Amino acid sequence: MSEELYDVRLTVNGVAHDVRVPARRLLSDALRHDLGLTGTHVGCEHGVCGACTVLVDGRPARSCLMFAVSAVDSSITTVEGLTRDDGTLGPVQQAFAECHGLQCGFCTPGFLTTITAGLADHPSPTEDDAREMVAGNLCRCTGYTNIVKSVLRAAALRDGRRTPSPGTEESET
Repeated sequence: MSEELYDVRLTVNGVAHDVRVPARRLLSDALRHDLGLTGTHVGCEHGVCGACTVLVDGRPARSCLMFAVSAVDSSITTVEGLTRDDGTLGPVQQAFAECHGLQCGFCTPGFLTTITAGLADHPSPTEDDAREMVAGNLCRCTGYTNIVKSVLRAAALRDGRRTPSPGTEESET
């Protein structure tokens, strides 16, 4: 006996996709295997590490804990959807590059989506706010210092504020 499949429409990064999935297909698996969006990483498969975080209706969600059928009628944003319309890096991605906020990169997509949502709620975070913003995501490589710097730099880039880039006296945003 084969598992029953369901026709679902997932709106991911502004594009509607029709897929046939079993009822228990995780959103992370649908994104990666059915849609080929491999930027969403799966680390612990228990919702603990945050590597699989995507935005569902603008809010961070662990895609390894959510069924794809539950995401119908929602707007899903993956790390691939964080670039600007012209394909250049979005402010959070640019800040991570400038501030060396990544090392191995495995956890980075989850941090990028989490921070994007965090900055929508707190556009001018303090260092403590930045630490709280990323507290639910795990990184084994960085020690978080440069990730926190990236949050603060991304806030400045989003606002168009002049702030020094790491390693320079002054820079234009």
